[in-house]
Amino acid sequence: MPPVAIVTDTTAYLPRDVAEANRIKLVSLYINWGGERTEPEADITDINAFMDELRTGDQLPTTSQPSVGDFMAAYEPLLADGGEVVSIHISGGISGTVEAARQAAEGLERDGKGGERVHVMDSATAAGGLGIVALAAARRAQHDGNAQDVLAAAQEARDALKMWFAIDTLEFLKRGGRIGGAAAFIGTTLRIKPILTLEAEITPVERVRTSKRAFERMVAYARQRQESGADGWVVQHIQAPDEAQRLVDACREVFGSDPVFVSEVGPVLATHTGPGLLGVGGVPRSMLVDD
Repeated sequence: MPPVAIVTDTTAYLPRDVAEANRIKLVSLYINWGGERTEPEADITDINAFMDELRTGDQLPTTSQPSVGDFMAAYEPLLADGGEVVSIHISGGISGTVEAARQAAEGLERDGKGGERVHVMDSATAAGGLGIVALAAARRAQHDGNAQDVLAAAQEARDALKMWFAIDTLEFLKRGGRIGGAAAFIGTTLRIKPILTLEAEITPVERVRTSKRAFERMVAYARQRQESGADGWVVQHIQAPDEAQRLVDACREVFGSDPVFVSEVGPVLATHTGPGLLGVGGVPRSMLVDD
């Protein structure tokens, strides 16, 4: 039987070598600069230049999901050998990506091109969390699982997943309209360091006053994850490489192992959070790698 192919989108921010080693195909979201230009996120490789433009522009760019045609183009060659596709995407609570994927599968089914063999999953998360769920699916696919086995592995990882991220300000989430449950923090002041999670939508965890305290809470949270057996951990950041390395070093002591991956969050989510994000979380390592 042909293997199950894994598709996710660029908001997983998987390092290129990790995605390639696990045979995970990425479909790109888009950045829209008003009427001037639209760029696939996958083509924006200079995050520093992007963030400079984000800070100095009169208006924030908007973000948009892949088109139905983008997904069809990704799925068709994967279906050509008679195999199945499991397609796992950023939370439908904050993006229309997963709905575009479903429409593409339905269109291919109507056209007799195997769309019924595409199984679409709303990860109800994003960034490192989405990357983790996709990796869990890829691991099961590599062990000759069928589509239902792969979906079950992805859902098991999603159920076990916990990710926290600290950001410098709520300003970008507020301006971009993605603030979700974190709006509860607006009533007091924007001059806080919010710690958030993503459970279908942006959800507040707690607020602290300083970057130092936010960092300490992230390390404490990593310790909670380790104590609960979630030792397959990741770290992500936006324009905070030094702080990310400090967090990796601290977490390596907590977990006694290296991270599954470390990566910088790219333009689509950076548009909504701004610079300075620092995130950590994970699932049991056995879900992701064969040690």
